[in-house]
Amino acid sequence: MKLGAFSISLSVKDIKASKEFYEKLGFEVFAGDMEKNYLIMKNHNSLIGLFQGMFEQNILTFNPGWDENAKSLKDFDDVREIQKQLKASGLELDQEANPSSTGPASIFLIDPDGNPVLIDQHI
Repeated sequence: MKLGAFSISLSVKDIKASKEFYEKLGFEVFAGDMEKNYLIMKNHNSLIGLFQGMFEQNILTFNPGWDENAKSLKDFDDVREIQKQLKASGLELDQEANPSSTGPASIFLIDPDGNPVLIDQHI
């Protein structure tokens, strides 16, 4: 199963303070909008999303069809195929993609320790 680019989406209290902190760790703003309270920061292949006021917990995020530079991959597993495999393995999804749709879609599940996992396909 190819899940695509991985990042951690952090629920932050003060996006400016978080941005400054991660810049000191060598991260640079890669995408996002400070005015809309979200930034994607990158340090080589590592990605961190900073989100203020958008969700309660940190989220493990995978992006099928993208590499760590948000470039489209030719060879990837569509989120609906990933959903099919996860359900066949006995995992319960909290949010499912429409199996008859195409293009962008997402699925959402919770790991055994309560960590949210988002599989979010943009292409």
